Amino acid sequence: MIQRYREELQARHYARRTVATDEQWLRRFLRFHQMRHPRQMGEAEINAFLSHLATEERVSASTQNQALAALLFLYRTVLGGDVGNLEGVIRARKRQRLPVVLTVGEVRAVLHHLDGAEALVAQLLYGAGLRLMEALRLRIKDVDLEQRCITELPHALERKYRNAAREWGWQWLFPQGRRWRDPRQNIEGRHHLDPSLVQRAVRAAVQAAGISKPATCHTFRHSFATHLLEQGADIRTIQELLGHSDVKTTMVYTHVLNRGPTGVRSPADPL
Repeated sequence: MIQRYREELQARHYARRTVATDEQWLRRFLRFHQMRHPRQMGEAEINAFLSHLATEERVSASTQNQALAALLFLYRTVLGGDVGNLEGVIRARKRQRLPVVLTVGEVRAVLHHLDGAEALVAQLLYGAGLRLMEALRLRIKDVDLEQRCITELPHALERKYRNAAREWGWQWLFPQGRRWRDPRQNIEGRHHLDPSLVQRAVRAAVQAAGISKPATCHTFRHSFATHLLEQGADIRTIQELLGHSDVKTTMVYTHVLNRGPTGVRSPADPL
């Protein structure tokens, strides 16, 4: 069952990390119910597992939703059935968290303590608001130095252009230092830079800069959006640049600046 579940996800071109995460939720669900077969379970067992996550493990709402999505894929796609009514699930409490944002001076200080490829990646995260994996998956063809812009084309085009792996434009912008080899298929190649290398470098740079905020690679993206708002950029433009499907997601940055619909000025501000 687990192997079939994995293959169904892969057949629909889910990202490797998503496949691994969803498979992990399936395993946890099965262990929670003493390895009973999913066909012997349904609405009640799903409700029990999700409620356990909320009440006993105290997971976040997004984590609980992640587990729910994995189980819905199992029952609706893999098993071809339905799960009934899930309204009885005890929902995890949504925690109101504002993103960690660095000042312009703090960004400059962190970048000062980075060098090499890690420094270039961090500059892209802040300069273009990219997610870490978006930056690492850039290929040479995606960067137009003359127009000074980045345009990510669908990676599925690689299957259409069979010689893409040999063409200069399709090479990774940030390649690994060493080539990899798969002995099972007798093929070798070069992957993009491992995200952990950039994450460790940024963590060290934050500490070296003497910044106490829990800043990570994703903090550059938050800072990008917040600083654009400070400069007067339109919220819809920022939504498009960040790739948010719903402007409500982008609106969190107005709260960071205390400019949201519930934001008010403190009477102590003019003092």
